[in-house]
Amino acid sequence: MPAFKTLDDLSDISGKRVLLRVDLNVPVKDGKVTDTTRIERVAPTILELSGKGAKVILLAHFGRPKGEPVATMSLGPIAGVVESVLDHRVNFAADCIGEAAKSAVDAMSDGDVLLLENTRFHAGEEKNDPDFTRKLAANGDIYVNDAFSAAHRAHASTEGLAHLMPAYAGRTMQAELVALEKGLGKPARPVVAIVGGAKVSTKIDLLKNLVKKVDALVIGGGMANTFLAARGVNVGKSLCEHELAATVNEIEAEATAAGCALVLPVDGVVAREFKAGADNETVDVGAIPADAMMLDVGPKSVASVNAWITKADTLVWNGPLGAFEIPPFDAATVSAAEHAARRTREGLLVSVAGGGDTVSALNHAGVADDFTYVSTAGGAFLEWMEGKPLPGVDVLKS
Repeated sequence: MPAFKTLDDLSDISGKRVLLRVDLNVPVKDGKVTDTTRIERVAPTILELSGKGAKVILLAHFGRPKGEPVATMSLGPIAGVVESVLDHRVNFAADCIGEAAKSAVDAMSDGDVLLLENTRFHAGEEKNDPDFTRKLAANGDIYVNDAFSAAHRAHASTEGLAHLMPAYAGRTMQAELVALEKGLGKPARPVVAIVGGAKVSTKIDLLKNLVKKVDALVIGGGMANTFLAARGVNVGKSLCEHELAATVNEIEAEATAAGCALVLPVDGVVAREFKAGADNETVDVGAIPADAMMLDVGPKSVASVNAWITKADTLVWNGPLGAFEIPPFDAATVSAAEHAARRTREGLLVSVAGGGDTVSALNHAGVADDFTYVSTAGGAFLEWMEGKPLPGVDVLKS
């Protein structure tokens, strides 16, 4: 059993007002929602509560309005998209507290769904202000948090409300926490982590936490260049943070002390320009031409990564191995992703992945649905991987 209450612990909620924190911070272009994944993720919780006769009141933020109403960050236009994903009427209130919210809630029938306006239109939201939190709580009997992606923030709607009313995890939050526990909490060993992306500087805390928790750490992307350069390898014009050599040496020493194997590329695909279909060649990492840059790891490196995936019982993945957005520099990421997906389908691997670029990379490889769990939570997933407390999760623990 998880250490937090879930919807399974909620009996007879017919007629009860449920304040449900969801993540509707979806990408919008030219006034149109371009990706409904986050809405789809919270749909099961909304429909389950509605189906049990609860009055479902959605709390969410959109953008960074900094405590003031901003017309372009209204959740009003999102209500229709939520309605079409749910195939269920969704009403909208022009504020999340005060008379507009109260009258909309009072007008609800059992099973209705109501979306309140952007919580961040009030400065009290991000300050976790007790007075603002009480005003939010006035419209509910029960609090359910289904926004893991906002759980690293101690805001009124993500943390404060759980102190004022019975608090539960929604189905998405529950699935996320169960998956993360399998990933790094109490994983089946050996555990292999793949960490890629452009810069070491954004992932120092993450790397320092992982070397203590995993059996092997695969470094890819631009980060690998920084590790190689710190070992004295000439990486040519590759993306590289040369000034981080001392930090990288420290991470290497911590990995050695913890018995964690550090897996770096032994060969790479290099090019003189960063564009699709650029002329390229595969060279060993010690032979990168001075005027070229490494844009993907090479086939020998991929074979090594895949061998580690084969050895693993658990895989945690954050960040691509190369510049996957531009062919042919997507080959390594796609190959490793397909291999991990195959092992997962065969029941031989628990695979947990997350972070914006990671989700895009796995979708690009066509295997996101084959992983055990793919987290859509960017910052919260990274802070979890860094071993930091997540206020919105900790407050749900019974």
